[in-house]
Amino acid sequence: MLDIYAGSSALKTIQEHGFKQELFTNFLGASGGPKWFSLFGLDKYFFGEFFQGRSTELNVIGSSAGAFRAACFAQKNPVEAISRLAQNYAHTRYNKTPSADDISQSAVSMLDHLFQDKGIDEVINNPIIKAHFIVAKSYGLTSFENKLVQGVGLLGSMLLNKVSRKLLTLQYDRYIYRPKSSTLKISDPYKITSHYVDFTPENISEALLASGSIPMVMNGIKNISGSPKGIYRDGGIIDYHFDFSLTHKAQGLTLYPHFNPTPKAGWFDKSSNRQVLAKSYKDTVLLVPSAQFIASLPYQKIPDRDDFKHLDTDVRIKYWSNVLCDADRLAEEFNHFIHQQDLSKIKPFQPKL
Repeated sequence: MLDIYAGSSALKTIQEHGFKQELFTNFLGASGGPKWFSLFGLDKYFFGEFFQGRSTELNVIGSSAGAFRAACFAQKNPVEAISRLAQNYAHTRYNKTPSADDISQSAVSMLDHLFQDKGIDEVINNPIIKAHFIVAKSYGLTSFENKLVQGVGLLGSMLLNKVSRKLLTLQYDRYIYRPKSSTLKISDPYKITSHYVDFTPENISEALLASGSIPMVMNGIKNISGSPKGIYRDGGIIDYHFDFSLTHKAQGLTLYPHFNPTPKAGWFDKSSNRQVLAKSYKDTVLLVPSAQFIASLPYQKIPDRDDFKHLDTDVRIKYWSNVLCDADRLAEEFNHFIHQQDLSKIKPFQPKL
């Protein structure tokens, strides 16, 4: 039910030392909206058991839905926080034709439910689990809220990306919001400009909202506190599933529970044949729901945002709730793997077209 892949260096390290939580210094969370429901059981296991009692820092890096998850993991009770997020998201209700304002306001409510009274302080000041939110700052036509103008800008982004991913830097900068004590750096083979901004009580909610502000669907976030003026949007525009390396003082492996065995670098790569670079994943372990597990789910697929359009609201909520329960099976299998240490189950990660 769970496929495990490891990059070349990660596989060698695990074969030498076993699969231990101490080997990991980074944890990735991808964009993808409700697709992460398939990883819900693993999320609870990792931050309720696997990393529990950890004494060295773990950098959690997320874009969009992955950033929301990171904000849960860095709270004092991460299992309770991720459960709040999952239940709140799964029970989201919109009218038949929600506006960008409607969807944006729903995200604000979800964020308030996620943080509650003390969550912001807990995330900012957590000395061990350090959350990082990836945000895309938009330039040119992509910075407009008018859908026609923004749409033309996004079409330009798609064409630029088709020529070269490096050209996205003409329309976007990457912003990473993080704790002041973080030493994490992103090494981007495509040289998209990266900026690092420390969390403050004033900017953390704005940054998290921006990381999940889907173009054409939600409003961008204007003038994030402590950041250059402008419009900030979904981090998945640049970093949908990631194609970069991570470096910091205590460099180790990266754990990456993901819903897809063939990660795509950015939002505009979703329908392209571009593959991520093997060197970006050499220190990474991917945990992926198997095709067998997905076939066992209602509708034989993992949840996605199209469910809002294609399913009746009550039907969708029931379906998503069932997936959240079924996802516990992946955690049970991973727990069994950890205790058995059957490293033969780990497959080499090979980027595919």
